[in-house]
Amino acid sequence: MLRNLLCIVVTVIATAIFFPMTVVVALVTLDPGATVWVARRLWSPILILTGGARVVVTGQENVDPKRPTIYVSNHQSTLDIPIHFVAVPVNFRYVAKHQLKYVPLIGWYLWMAGHIFINRGRRDKAIASLDDAARKIRGGTSVFLYPEGTRSDDGRVLPFKKGPFALALKSRVPVVPITIEGSGRVMPKNSWNIQPGPVYVKIGKPIDTTAFDEDDREGLARAVRDVIIAQSLELGGKGGDPERAVAAAGVEGESRSRSAS
Repeated sequence: MLRNLLCIVVTVIATAIFFPMTVVVALVTLDPGATVWVARRLWSPILILTGGARVVVTGQENVDPKRPTIYVSNHQSTLDIPIHFVAVPVNFRYVAKHQLKYVPLIGWYLWMAGHIFINRGRRDKAIASLDDAARKIRGGTSVFLYPEGTRSDDGRVLPFKKGPFALALKSRVPVVPITIEGSGRVMPKNSWNIQPGPVYVKIGKPIDTTAFDEDDREGLARAVRDVIIAQSLELGGKGGDPERAVAAAGVEGESRSRSAS
């Protein structure tokens, strides 16, 4: 109980201190990348330490800071965000729902740091958001996203939404599959019941998007998800159903019917 309370207090205080600091850093340096440094070096380690997560990372040789890349991971916990900031040593930007732009502190930070917002509410705005994001990526910005669209309740890899892979095919940059295992036990979804323990992050080899047709979002999604499932099993996780690869339109965490696949 005391650890849970401590985690809540530390998270609130650290966020209240460091997110406004990133705004000041961005204004002083005129460099959005400096705000990512604050999140990686100051905010994230404090949250990880307070939560009692012992992070073990493998595959960092598959990360190339000089190459624009789309990093794709499964999603088990809110703790994944600070863990991935630390585990993937790249000046990347998160791809987030546009609604987060209006959340005090966090939304301000995401906007100031140049993170990418995708509007999925209307098709025309979604397409415009993807086009803008693709231009940033081709210009040299690496991004990080969670194609499940939500955190897994039980640690299994959920079906992937196809939108992120449309972005990858528009950008024509490599996709690096990343698997996180154990964060859902340390901090379960929708819970502050903290249970300290190990969290494993495995960074897979880059997948060449030019090997896929420009409109083959589903094929790329399946290829990336298959790697993440295999890595999950290697790390002692539950993997996921390979047949439930693609999420139903407009729904997070549920696949299309097999007859529609």
